[in-house]
Amino acid sequence: MTQHQWNLPALIDHTILRPEATRADVLRLCQEAVRYGFTVIFVPPCYADEAVAAVAGSPVRVGIPVGFPLGGHATAVKVAEALEGVRQGATVLDMVINVSRLKSGDLDAVRQDIAEVVRATPQAEHKVILETCYLTDQEKTTACRLAVEAGAETVKTSTGFGAGGATVADVALMKAAAAGNAKVKASGGIRDWAAARAMLEAGADRIGTSASLKILEEWSADRRKI
Repeated sequence: MTQHQWNLPALIDHTILRPEATRADVLRLCQEAVRYGFTVIFVPPCYADEAVAAVAGSPVRVGIPVGFPLGGHATAVKVAEALEGVRQGATVLDMVINVSRLKSGDLDAVRQDIAEVVRATPQAEHKVILETCYLTDQEKTTACRLAVEAGAETVKTSTGFGAGGATVADVALMKAAAAGNAKVKASGGIRDWAAARAMLEAGADRIGTSASLKILEEWSADRRKI
């Protein structure tokens, strides 16, 4: 698919996860998603039920982060968080991989951590955040394999709260590592259409960003030039 064929709003996870974001900010995000055609929003877990109510009757799906932002939670805590989110109506779960276990070589523990969340919430879509800024290329490849083996549908670059965000090189590497068995979401530091386009061209299937409206405005202006 070329850039002229992309339905960009449908490819963006419209996100507000800033710690200082207010309830009014979250509800504004919901309104924006409905208005502009973003099909997935990400909100803090404490607002999941209110976001679900705010987008009721629209195609917008509500997502929450799990084990965010560090990933070092006990597996049982991640499962409980995922179950509570689903109970409140969330249908997309972006869970942070256990970076420490991965870097320690405890691969079975990493796989099980993901798999238990996937098994506990079969009604949800699962994305696994690798936090690529902390990983070697080999660790990124291994993490993609473990996520696929655990049943996740998507691998994701970053939380946006780490030492770095998405890069074109990481998206391309993850696309190759997933080998068609999982989609790739680029997230973290994507603040304009040029950056979003570069991620899509590198193979990203979705974009996670809090700069959605700016990106959409620049994309629309770019299309008008055609």
